[in-house]
Amino acid sequence: MHFTSGEDGTLTCEVRSLGGRVLRLTGNLATVEPLASGDAQMVANKALAHNAWAYVKHETEYQVATEDDQRKSHRKQADEHVAVAEGIANLIDDLTDDFTTAWCSGCFMRTEHRKVHGKRSGVRAHLCSSCGVATVGCAAPQCVHMATRGLGSFRIPRYCAEHRHDIPSFERATDTVEGPEDYGKLLKYDKPNLNRATKLAAAGVLAAGVAVPGGIAAAPAVGGAIGALMGYSGAVAANVGLAFLGGGAVAAGGLGIAGGTYVVAAVGAALGGALGASVTNAYVNEDKSFEIEKFREGDGIPVIVTRGFLNESSGDWRAAIAFVERRYPDAPIYKLHWGSKELAALGIPAARGAGARYAMGAAARVAARAGKAAAGRLNPVAPVMMAADLAKNPWHTARVRADRTGVALAGILARTEIPSYHLVGHSLGARVMITAAETLSTQQGGPRIDMIHVVGAAIGRKGDWRKLNDAVSNKVHNYFSSNDKVLRYAYAAAQGGSVAAGYAGFGTSYPNIIDHDVSNCVDGHSEYFGKVTPV
Repeated sequence: MHFTSGEDGTLTCEVRSLGGRVLRLTGNLATVEPLASGDAQMVANKALAHNAWAYVKHETEYQVATEDDQRKSHRKQADEHVAVAEGIANLIDDLTDDFTTAWCSGCFMRTEHRKVHGKRSGVRAHLCSSCGVATVGCAAPQCVHMATRGLGSFRIPRYCAEHRHDIPSFERATDTVEGPEDYGKLLKYDKPNLNRATKLAAAGVLAAGVAVPGGIAAAPAVGGAIGALMGYSGAVAANVGLAFLGGGAVAAGGLGIAGGTYVVAAVGAALGGALGASVTNAYVNEDKSFEIEKFREGDGIPVIVTRGFLNESSGDWRAAIAFVERRYPDAPIYKLHWGSKELAALGIPAARGAGARYAMGAAARVAARAGKAAAGRLNPVAPVMMAADLAKNPWHTARVRADRTGVALAGILARTEIPSYHLVGHSLGARVMITAAETLSTQQGGPRIDMIHVVGAAIGRKGDWRKLNDAVSNKVHNYFSSNDKVLRYAYAAAQGGSVAAGYAGFGTSYPNIIDHDVSNCVDGHSEYFGKVTPV
């Protein structure tokens, strides 16, 4: 494998297998799906193309990086992608006409798996005709599904996505429920979790140098799904998947350049399918505070309301519910609980009218924790950061949790029988609702978001808001206050000077996004629900 870079930023990569087959890829650093040409079997293999292109990105970043940790990270990732791409290319040389039809644990599709006879590679496996990942029959007795496997010999049994509890069920992945409060029915597992036993057994072979597939850990599930499509498994899959899509580490932004919508769309994940189910499943299981509570029955379009980082531990929902009732007095109301651990870690002052000095002190604390490890790394193809950085970055962790919660909420709403919803969110809860709406809009024929109300939105005002504009049937109403010291100081410090939409408005000309200046009545970040009357 080798690549060249042109003066105009064009990158070209060529992969040639031992048998002489070739794949050529062309694009630039911002390209997710490069232009592919060459032998048909090579071009058709998505895992090969993804790994080859990820190698190009990391090799390019390695050559221009100036810090040692960045260079080491990019060098390691580039080498890993080369190994996977070359391994898959050589498996393609050994493809036979024999195949089996089964569910794939890489792409969660029921598809053909072509048998590989390892004359050149020395590996006996299958290749999924959908995603190109190397697969092997699930080690569970009488299971007919296919598990993902590595490219060399392995001593640890490989289990399918059902027996790893990556998804509750292949067959039930498209089931629906009546309303969002019934989402628990979608998360009931059909099979026992045999991967737990595998992890315990793996401890005994570590001395032999065997790589043990880890769980999805703290990385977004969609990163793991993308990584699996690229031929990896476990925590490694999550890291390389995120890095490939431009999200870098979890602590550095997690869900990619443009949030959850970008990532979900990039892998073609239909929210009503198994890949969307795997994302939702992992998010909900990881965030123990996640809950959709049906607060009140009613008529008309249901309203889902959530809060942000100043009141996540409080049981006092009076102001939030009153805000909803002022606009939708008879509607069904749902409360969305999420991310209490991450939100509580921020420790930003909630006091009304907190002075600038106090707010600046909080901003400095947040910035010190959030900015130190992330500074200089938030580029479009940021390196994968060490797991320890995650604990040092409470702001970025909470921000990523908001994106992930939005994707998970979209995945649940996509599988309900209710045709439309209203969304209401405060602070980082506003980010949750915006991400949910944008993500849900990627599904064709599913539920729609009618209207969104966000107050004190902890999300940057600069961005391409076309997707948000198109994600609603009606309007997005953004209520902002120039008196919000938390957004003015703490948010700006943690975000490297970014201005929040909750402080100065979106300022966009898209017709469905409406800014409302409520500075005349809102003096602090925790006052919006109590003092604003929604349009």
